[in-house]
Amino acid sequence: MSSLTSQDWFWPALIIVVGLPIVLLVLTELANFLTRRQSSYARPIQLLRNYVLPACALFLLVDQVEHTNVHATWSRIAATVFGFLVMLFLLSGANAVLFGEARAGSWRERLPTIFIDLGRLVLIVVGIGILLSWVWGTDIGGLITAVGVTSIVIGLAVQSAVGPVIAGLLMLFEQPFRIGDWLDAPDAKGRVVEVNWRSVHIDTGNGVKIIPNGALATDSFTNLSRVAGASYRATARLSFTSADRPGTVRATLLAVAEELPAKIANLPAQVAALGDSDYQVSVPIASPTDENSTKTQLLHRAWYAAQRAGLHLDGADNSPERHSEYIDAHLRIVAGSFGLDEEALAIMVTHGRCLMYAEGETIQRADIVPDAIGFITEGAVAMVVYTADGIQVSVGDLGVGDYIGTTALTRQRVVSGVIALADTTLVSVPRDAISAVVRANPRLARSLGEAIEMRRAAAAAALAAAR
Repeated sequence: MSSLTSQDWFWPALIIVVGLPIVLLVLTELANFLTRRQSSYARPIQLLRNYVLPACALFLLVDQVEHTNVHATWSRIAATVFGFLVMLFLLSGANAVLFGEARAGSWRERLPTIFIDLGRLVLIVVGIGILLSWVWGTDIGGLITAVGVTSIVIGLAVQSAVGPVIAGLLMLFEQPFRIGDWLDAPDAKGRVVEVNWRSVHIDTGNGVKIIPNGALATDSFTNLSRVAGASYRATARLSFTSADRPGTVRATLLAVAEELPAKIANLPAQVAALGDSDYQVSVPIASPTDENSTKTQLLHRAWYAAQRAGLHLDGADNSPERHSEYIDAHLRIVAGSFGLDEEALAIMVTHGRCLMYAEGETIQRADIVPDAIGFITEGAVAMVVYTADGIQVSVGDLGVGDYIGTTALTRQRVVSGVIALADTTLVSVPRDAISAVVRANPRLARSLGEAIEMRRAAAAAALAAAR
């Protein structure tokens, strides 16, 4: 037995025949376990099992067949293949250790892939040089010297061109922005859709602007997605006249801002006086994506709100006399449809107000007691009710010739809210004035009573259907 074990081929053969299957079996189970856990170490283990160990076994067999003559051709080839696979295994393992389990925000997670690829290239070149020197006996000293001198010459020649690229790569390492962030750069403003080693692609809404990394690295820009507060804010500046009361202006603008669809519900809007009758409105929104649409809606609705409040946005004429002819003409149509006399018409015209609403504005809230009846003269509105969970349910639509606030006379709460479906104009007649008209015109009283009952029934049916 001792003579058998003393043979040069015995232990290598034992390792290949007995040890290799056992190790392969263990590595197979380990690879399956890591794959199920989606671990980054699964790939190095599979590389070790499928390629490195079989190549090692092949090298041992070839080496023994050729009587351990390391200078034999097949032994050199087998050793070269084995050495190259070992390099790949070490690189894969290092990648799994350093970057596979990198924590969010760490330097390993921020490191650009081009730095990793360059590091791999350098290690592979060094490894190949070692293999050539160890296995094939090649003198690589002169080659290294030549490559080093050539690299210095090339680096000095292209330093002006390579400098911005290096600056851009260092910027990517710092990661001041990520894909999906919104940037405000000197050359473009928009959302980052792609980042590579050469440039950043920004979707501006009118196409994709491609900005070299070096240009961003050497200039200043604003990351709109990284805010110090709880949210991003859309701001707009509005101008009124010195005759407008600041308290009324502020309350009107706050009411408009709080009703904007993109506003974050649990964060308040802000209105600041800037002097010279200028005001800045700040609306908290979830993303810069909503900035343009929010500012557009704010400016659009602010004009209508200023008209209703008697304010002079941008110096607009908002005197009551401006609407007197409009009110007279449309209330005359209303009076004709209900058979009202000239005296009733005069009362309504004297006390009537022209109110304008933008599309999407809430004209009347649910569960309130209205103080006036509004006759729709332009546009269209939707009647809505809300379930116990706050879900909005449509009851029906109203158009020109219809009216809202029918419970103003009975002083009952309305069950449905009213939202403008388009830019809408109402002629509003307050409770006291319409009450005097109704007492002298039973037909109008019956029409209002019937409308109240019909709308209550429609609201009840809509809520029952939503359950």
